[in-house]
Amino acid sequence: MMKAKRITALAMASIMVLATVLTGCGGKGGEEGKGSGDGGSKDGVTEVTFWQLSTRQEAFEPMIEEFNSTHDDIKVTASYYDTDGIKDACKVAASSKTLPNMWFNWGGSLGGFYVDNGLTYDLTSYAEENGWADKFNSNALNLCTYDGKISGYPTSYNVLGFYYRKDIFEQYNLEVPTTFEEFEQVCATLKENDVTPISTAGLYGWHTMRFIELLIEHYAGAEQHDAMNTFDESWDNDAVTKAFEKYKEFVDKGYFPDGFLTQDPNDTLIAVANGQCAMDVQGQWYDGNIIQNELDVNNYGVFAFPSGDTNRMSSFAEMTQFNADNTDEELAACVEFMDFCYSQENADKYSEYYNLPLPTADPKMPEGQPNVPVMIETGEKNGTFTITDQAFPTEVADVLFNCQDAVANGEMQPDEVGAKIQEAIDSYNSK
Repeated sequence: MMKAKRITALAMASIMVLATVLTGCGGKGGEEGKGSGDGGSKDGVTEVTFWQLSTRQEAFEPMIEEFNSTHDDIKVTASYYDTDGIKDACKVAASSKTLPNMWFNWGGSLGGFYVDNGLTYDLTSYAEENGWADKFNSNALNLCTYDGKISGYPTSYNVLGFYYRKDIFEQYNLEVPTTFEEFEQVCATLKENDVTPISTAGLYGWHTMRFIELLIEHYAGAEQHDAMNTFDESWDNDAVTKAFEKYKEFVDKGYFPDGFLTQDPNDTLIAVANGQCAMDVQGQWYDGNIIQNELDVNNYGVFAFPSGDTNRMSSFAEMTQFNADNTDEELAACVEFMDFCYSQENADKYSEYYNLPLPTADPKMPEGQPNVPVMIETGEKNGTFTITDQAFPTEVADVLFNCQDAVANGEMQPDEVGAKIQEAIDSYNSK
């Protein structure tokens, strides 16, 4: 069980979000095209600004201090945001042309916004000249490529599966499910014993989406699901209806926490750690989160959702994007800083703050994180599909999130969802 002080710290996470965002936004001037306005060259020192996730602040602050102290010609200044705060901050900065010199982002459509609007540096030629094809994992590099352009420096390649509490499964004589029917029986047994099967949180939409996309994979199959995500096949189909019917059934049976639609996804570990919930859809970073919160990582296991013949897992990349207006000196400073932060030495030193292994061509598995190699190897064996909120443009993803809430609340019928999403896709394609 989690120590009381750690539970309190986790429970306060949503309160700290606002403070983090305000800290990240504060005190920034704004020379147009130079991000925060603090970048540039002063007295022979190239100064660059960086926006990063607050969950990694404890690792990046000492790394930045070390980097600055060992580089007389470069100075890095960072601001930190929570998951959704950094999305909002970057969009605001994009509209006012006050983006920093570099910022954390995800691949797919989330990073693609900055490509479409000419805001992020096109790294295609740079990558070729500097051997990135040999340096990085090809899947990670592909997920950081948008519209034929490499839009960021890959910092992680992630696969998602079902984390579960081994002791809870053992207590109720449950086996890891290998079929969808067995998964449903596991959920039923847990609920009968007053354990909520799946920890999820609907605020912002993306966490609950992780389970819904697995239901769509189950009912559509891999080939149709891929065609739907590339908009080559309509979302107005029976597979979507069946997936949302099953989702609604799970809601009505109490397989998700009470009030989950308004809960913060950053807090889902609390319910699993306390034994209130038995499972959570997460990526390999979850091992690090478990360790950070002083929990026994050996008490947690992971399995691929039994969706069908292949049991594919969703995947996504994280990256650092560079301002399109960076000078050659600023770009070089940004890349040098990234190479330092994402060196194997620093990844080993601050392993619980990274989504390991590093997205390199020959990655090293982290010590003390037993589920990470299982996740990576299972993803390679089963295959993966791009996580929906990176496959979808934001306008379409938002409609999906709204449909999730509406179905759960009984405000929309499952057979209405596919047409609603397809309407958003058609509107996006017509622009």
